[in-house]
Amino acid sequence: MRQGPEIWIRGPVAGPEPLPPPAAADALPATGAPPAPDVPPAPDMPPAPAQAPAADRAPAPVQAPGFSWIGAHGGAGVSTLAGVYGGRDCGQNWPGPGDPPSVLLVARTHAAGLTAAGRAVEEFRLGRAPAGVRLDAVVLVADAPGRLPRPLAQRVRLLESAVDVHRVPWVPAWRLDGTQDAPPRGTESLVSRVRRAH
Repeated sequence: MRQGPEIWIRGPVAGPEPLPPPAAADALPATGAPPAPDVPPAPDMPPAPAQAPAADRAPAPVQAPGFSWIGAHGGAGVSTLAGVYGGRDCGQNWPGPGDPPSVLLVARTHAAGLTAAGRAVEEFRLGRAPAGVRLDAVVLVADAPGRLPRPLAQRVRLLESAVDVHRVPWVPAWRLDGTQDAPPRGTESLVSRVRRAH
């Protein structure tokens, strides 16, 4: 595996290492990185659940295909996106047993939403997500019609330098009733990513 500054942006360059068998998992640390006390956990992301002893654990469920949608903050649009694109709506919780381990992290494009998204991405980078859960991409939902102000656009570019980012435009119909039959125009790359996972 190649090491360098890019490892802290997108992770290791080599493919993911296979998970150890359940008996060996108890002997390993719960995360792949040492804890970093100088970075507070994201306030909106729940702490990773503690691992039960091997004797108390149920057999590992078969992992569902697709994605788990997780909101970096309340009102991000997780339920709407899961309804339009498919996948599991996890609200602001980590995927549970049987949920897809691949996460699409959702945030609005206002300042508070981008801050929450940045904190949640940092949680993944520091290995604070539950074992087996991985961040696949960030999905930013427009918080208003029109272009983003320059300071917010710069923050989006910063996120894009660390993780894949998909943008979902302002959809007036979602504001009225939250439903739409088809994904909005301009989200073809997100549609392709979701379809590949099914």
